[in-house]
Amino acid sequence: MSTRNFDALFSPRSIALIGASNEPHSVGNVIARNLFEGGFSGPIMPVNPHEAAIAGRKSFTSVSALPLVPDLAIVATPAPTVPGIVGELAARGCRAAVVISAGLGETRDGATLRQAMLDAARPHLMRIVGPNCLGILSQPLGINGSFSHLSPKAGDIALVSQSGAIVTAILDWADERGIGFSHVVSLGDMCDVDFGDMLDFLSTDRATRSILLYVENITFAKKFMSAARIAARSKPVVVIKAGRSAEGAKAALSHTGALAGSDKVYDGAFRRAGVLRVGELEELFEAASTLSTGIRITGDRLTILTNGGGAGVLAVDALKARGGTLATISEATLKELDAVLPPTWSHGNPVDIIGDATGARYGAALEALLKDRESDAILVINCPTAVADVMEAGKAVIAAKAKRPRFPVLTNWLGGTAAAPVRQFFASERIPTFESPDKAVRAFTHLVRYRRNQELLMETPTAGVAIAPEAVERARKVIEAAKAAGHRTLSEWEAKAVLKLFGIPAVETFLVTTDEEAEARFREIGAPAALKIVSPDITHKSDVGGVRLDIASAAAMRTAVAEMRDAVQAAAPEARITGFTVQRMVSRPDAYELIAGLATDATFGPVVLFGRGGKATEVIGDRAIGLPPLNSVLAREMIRETEIAKLLAGYRDVPAVPLDPIADVLIRLAELAVLLPEVAELDINPLLADAEGVVALDARVTLRADGTRVVGPAIRPYPRELEREITIRDAERFLLRPIRPEDELALADMVAHCTDHDLRLRFMGPIKVFPHQTAARFSQIDYDREMAFVAVAPGSSYGEGPISGVVRLVADPENEAAEFAVLVRSDMKGHGLGYALMNEILAYGRNRGLARIYGEVLRENATMLRMARELGFHLDGAEAGADTARVTVEFGGGQNEAVVP
Repeated sequence: MSTRNFDALFSPRSIALIGASNEPHSVGNVIARNLFEGGFSGPIMPVNPHEAAIAGRKSFTSVSALPLVPDLAIVATPAPTVPGIVGELAARGCRAAVVISAGLGETRDGATLRQAMLDAARPHLMRIVGPNCLGILSQPLGINGSFSHLSPKAGDIALVSQSGAIVTAILDWADERGIGFSHVVSLGDMCDVDFGDMLDFLSTDRATRSILLYVENITFAKKFMSAARIAARSKPVVVIKAGRSAEGAKAALSHTGALAGSDKVYDGAFRRAGVLRVGELEELFEAASTLSTGIRITGDRLTILTNGGGAGVLAVDALKARGGTLATISEATLKELDAVLPPTWSHGNPVDIIGDATGARYGAALEALLKDRESDAILVINCPTAVADVMEAGKAVIAAKAKRPRFPVLTNWLGGTAAAPVRQFFASERIPTFESPDKAVRAFTHLVRYRRNQELLMETPTAGVAIAPEAVERARKVIEAAKAAGHRTLSEWEAKAVLKLFGIPAVETFLVTTDEEAEARFREIGAPAALKIVSPDITHKSDVGGVRLDIASAAAMRTAVAEMRDAVQAAAPEARITGFTVQRMVSRPDAYELIAGLATDATFGPVVLFGRGGKATEVIGDRAIGLPPLNSVLAREMIRETEIAKLLAGYRDVPAVPLDPIADVLIRLAELAVLLPEVAELDINPLLADAEGVVALDARVTLRADGTRVVGPAIRPYPRELEREITIRDAERFLLRPIRPEDELALADMVAHCTDHDLRLRFMGPIKVFPHQTAARFSQIDYDREMAFVAVAPGSSYGEGPISGVVRLVADPENEAAEFAVLVRSDMKGHGLGYALMNEILAYGRNRGLARIYGEVLRENATMLRMARELGFHLDGAEAGADTARVTVEFGGGQNEAVVP
């Protein structure tokens, strides 16, 4: 449902409290007091069958006795009563409820109370927060529908948490520091409203500038990823995820499945969504403090200004430990600092202005550093001394920063009693302030990571890969044959055959069943050769003596077969031996052993893994996780997340390993995960990589057991099934296909070929350039929420080529209504392409189940208005003299025929 009826949650006209109480310290009493004292101006109606008044206000005996229908109800009654109360509220027309009550997991009449509550709410589309939650607080209207021990100050941070205890801890911490909130929502058991719904609401909420999430688990991954990616584009989203165990991977049959681990998957998901993950609750507090100031950075270079050398060194150590960059001070700035600082200053970064530094010295030094373009942020540190006033130094920092108010400045005033008032002063002036150099640097690196995540959302990838349908079908036949034989795992040669069909380089491998066949294959491929066991019952061949390398002669191959058969039978007597594989040894002395593969996560579906390979891969644990589909930008970022990336970059006389071939393997594995859902786990270990490229030496594919639930990708992949050719006027043909991220440059080029007049009609105002961020936003869409079709020349490789027209549709979170926009290149107008694009998007919207499609059109755009009327749109009522008109087409079960001009 997403944000349906959220106006009743956060902008209600009236509120009812079911379970209000006069008993001191009871939940019903605390909530009533919080509601009455929160500042809400509408009616608050307490319900208690045994009390005439609650806290001096008239009480009602039941829901039916309420004088008016509440928009929002807070329910705090015993669990068995909740389904009936929710049903009664919903039937009366109440549109939202916050269920505080716990214990709804109990079963009654064959179903849980939780399900009975949902069944009672669903026919009336009533939204439910909870159950088993602390409640909600919304400052814009003064709503405190919670049993929190305090009401937070008003601010622009939204907090959403599964844990009520975490909410109260954060509120307590924030109150001490003067940090305020726009909304605080305790989700509890998330029976209905979940993180995805809240992110959808908060992404467009004008009272919220940043979002904090405390997550224990994600319920609907696809909805969460769509909502998080949208929210993260508009405001900072910071998350802490509880639970880092990999218990979910215990039953995995492959290295990849065992290495994936639920927490690593969440890492990959959060990074893909563009949100910032922090590791500790204290870091979430710090992030709240930093974000509440509105600070943003444009780079990763930090300058440190301090009056204590030791504190500066600690800051540098913390920066280096977190992979940060110490800024280089320009020659011009060094000269300016020489003019205002004593000769004994450090003459470098950290800028140590000596322990007796006065406020004037701090101010002069900071003014000089603020003008240096070699720095992206400044950390100002103060160590208390007997010869300088700490508050004077703090005021000097504020005064200097006022001359460049947008430049990022963080502060760390060390000390207790003397420094506390200065930190409070900084907080009141919205300057990020911390109690130690380490915490200040950690906050800076959070900002760096957040910025990097945002950049990843906007980077333009190279052209993707297209797996031929016939290759997919051949791979599927290999899988079907193995399943028909009763095998849950593919043999090595079958696995490599599948890899080759998907364009992944693999060493040629031959299946043999006897020592004579092994000897014959050896004579074909030559020395050195490798021999490996083939058994559907053996997961890791080397563990049972099933791998022999560097076989140098035909006789040695024959001997190796016999010895391997005996060794495997002794180590795994129950294992069925179906044969052996023979392959030529690949000699690449400078190559690195990597691992790449696929696993299936219960929440996020298929995931791609990359890291250091070899026998010790599980021990080393150097890996990164990505969510399909991948592109060149995302794949390269996965590689950079690992420690092995430092070695791949080259060192001393060891040449660097090109990342593009490795990234290509990861992209193709992501395609395999989407196109072959029968694959549950896949290992390429080792994947050899050096300056010559990559090659898979060994591969293992585990198939999904029959009857197991298939969890699809959390991010909808490119919908290739929507591609089709069309013919317009004069028999001109086009390929209509969904837009792709790599279309950014072609989209910008199309805009460059449009006249100023046409662009003004499309964008409702003058537009001279189509900057990278705009083009990236229009080409990197979420296929679950948006759709855009481009018209390109048919038959072009991978559907590339100049774009002649584009039409897009952006749906609301409820998938009820969507707004369209269309643009045809100016030199292509008058050929009927605009009609073809509109017909295509209308058909798509109708098939998607939308109730209506609408668009805003300038009244002077007579051509568009005429086309809209011919396509079945009607003109909505508008104010006289308005520059724009809204046109709407209602589907409502009817069919709109395609219109040809």
